[in-house]
Amino acid sequence: MEVEKPDWLTQMEGILEALNEGVLVLDDCNRILFANECVTELSGFSRAEILGRPAEHFYGGADLDFVNQQVAVREETGRNRYEFHIPRRAGGRVPVVVSTRMVEDPDGRRFAVITFTDITDQKRAETQLREANLRLEERQREIERELALAARIQQSLAPQCLRWGCVAVETFYLPVHTIGGDLGVVLPFGGDELDLLVCDVSGHGISSALLANRIYSETMSLLERRTALDEMLRRLNRFVLEQIRTTGFYFTLAAVRLDKSGGIRFAGAGHPPPLRVNARGECDALEVRSSVLGMLDAAVVDDPVIETELRRGDRLLLYTDGLVETFDGDGEPLGVERLQEIIARGAKRPLPEMKQFILDEVTRWRHGPLTDDISLVLLESC
Repeated sequence: MEVEKPDWLTQMEGILEALNEGVLVLDDCNRILFANECVTELSGFSRAEILGRPAEHFYGGADLDFVNQQVAVREETGRNRYEFHIPRRAGGRVPVVVSTRMVEDPDGRRFAVITFTDITDQKRAETQLREANLRLEERQREIERELALAARIQQSLAPQCLRWGCVAVETFYLPVHTIGGDLGVVLPFGGDELDLLVCDVSGHGISSALLANRIYSETMSLLERRTALDEMLRRLNRFVLEQIRTTGFYFTLAAVRLDKSGGIRFAGAGHPPPLRVNARGECDALEVRSSVLGMLDAAVVDDPVIETELRRGDRLLLYTDGLVETFDGDGEPLGVERLQEIIARGAKRPLPEMKQFILDEVTRWRHGPLTDDISLVLLESC
């Protein structure tokens, strides 16, 4: 359809054709006076099919309603910018950013200059990103389900409360993440012996939890065979060095074997010392003789076991370093000595209340969130 173009548009055609964006020029009756080559390439319509027609000719339904809304905005404000699409002659549509600006010629006639920026690649990238995000969200849900299962399994490694003859045992376990590297054992063998063990694997999270599970299995196997504590330390050390062979990995351990008469054998390796307190609040620490396990062949000393006793009314605390390596607002660690003071102050409380008192005092000391797993085993000879 032939249309009369104003002189200024004829003079500008060369510049408009050189642009890498689609350009339409509409008169004050909303008829298309000019369409550059880029518009024909985007739409698949020839200039003969475009020129002289109103822009609304190429849209229908909700799209037409939207176009009319934008025309109203354009008339009111003189310009607008929005995302839309150009329909293709062969079907489909091309996503574009539409920018409109009203201009006025010397004779006072108003024209709309509309540019179309093809955003096909951007939309494709957005679609790919959405699809990737959906896959990531699904994977995240899978991971969360797996972590929830792992947390339940990990919880099974936590020591359990029990009553064994005249001995009462209270326990506590709190990983810094969903799963952690602490493990504990409270394992009676009939009425003759009770094994208590707390272990702390280096690091946090999934890798530490996997290693803790492996060490737990090996430890349980040794305990069930009634392996002597000194030999157990040596075998666990050798097991990690020979079977796991992970650079920088290590673990610490505190193990107590209590007999029915109150005699205890204790062996520790690189672990915070167990603390024993009597009913008067007098507290002492058991000596840890061996170094951390899993790094050195000679980590376990020749005589790693201490033999002592637990009298009626005495209490014994085994714990991981998450309990004492917690810091106040000045960066001061709680430390073993302050923990001894807390234990002494709580020694006259019933055992469950003493456990909670210790945890509350440690929490009161700590500034900020938990940074390490916490495990403890608290026992009393009644």
